[in-house]
Amino acid sequence: MPKKNPCNPYNVQPDRAFWRRAVAADHVTQMTELFDGVPGLKDAKIATAGSCFAQHIGRELKGRGLHYLDYEPPPPFLNAEDADRLGYGVYSCRYGNIYTVRQLKQLFDEAFGRRAPAELIWNKDGRYFDALRPGIEPNGFSCPEEVLALRASHLSRVRALFTNLDLFIFTLGLTEAWASKADGTVYPIAPGVIAGEFSSSKYGFVNFRYNEILSDMLSFLEALRSINSEAKLLLTVSPVPLMATATNAHVLVATTYSKSVLRSVAGDLSADVEGVYYFPSYEVIVGQPARHMYYNPDLRTVCQAGVKEVMRHFFNGTAVEAAETKSIAQANYAAVSMAGFEHCEESLLDEGAK
Repeated sequence: MPKKNPCNPYNVQPDRAFWRRAVAADHVTQMTELFDGVPGLKDAKIATAGSCFAQHIGRELKGRGLHYLDYEPPPPFLNAEDADRLGYGVYSCRYGNIYTVRQLKQLFDEAFGRRAPAELIWNKDGRYFDALRPGIEPNGFSCPEEVLALRASHLSRVRALFTNLDLFIFTLGLTEAWASKADGTVYPIAPGVIAGEFSSSKYGFVNFRYNEILSDMLSFLEALRSINSEAKLLLTVSPVPLMATATNAHVLVATTYSKSVLRSVAGDLSADVEGVYYFPSYEVIVGQPARHMYYNPDLRTVCQAGVKEVMRHFFNGTAVEAAETKSIAQANYAAVSMAGFEHCEESLLDEGAK
């Protein structure tokens, strides 16, 4: 057997650095050391936001009895099913899906009085919708005043959340979005899909580039730490492909572009900025070892086995891995464990398509 060359720098690398030893040698469910964890996770006050897949992360955190923040809980008269349908408990506030970093930055700025969106209300069939979270109330509201009052209350809870959290987990979902031409406000879904009316003179398509997303995230983080200096950020990338693209590319090509850019941003931020971490949920689901077995037959949504595998890596080797689940959290999680993807505005893009 040839002797190891002491001048070969790879000889000092651990087994997890080698594909044959760390990937090919084990079944996907036996892989370890994908994630080094976040210091202080067990005692941290944790908040979540992001695209559809992030809903599962929040529910898993609650189910394990961690200090998961919910600053906009449902009123006591709603049962668990109705509360979930109306967007309560899905994230740490009732902001719905935040698909892009620009959305996140604009939400923070609005909550702290740094910007005021020009268009906040969409109409459909005599009902009124919060244009920045149109999916939270499927039937809309009775009047514009109700939308504005509830949004003001929502923003007060967002302010409190960002001021008091220790760890913010954000799932990067999309690079594509639709924005107001008047002031650049980015919406979670194109006008006209849920409510409102699309007009090319009022709204424009954007496909955010790497530098724009990196700049937005750095700006958000700077703003967050200006009011919460010890806040940590954990980034993930959603493994859920685009339902549809507004580019001229094939949706598979558009998906690859989008996820590649988001993964690059997350990787560079976690490498360069103190207190920023990356969790590889994307790699667990999309990587070759999984052989696509963690997707449902639509090849898009992630099955429960996939969610379980992702969270195995999240908690692997941590003090909370074997923690007992709180009974109330367990009951609520069981009641809505598969409901998360019902809160996915993007899934509506293919409805009615030929």
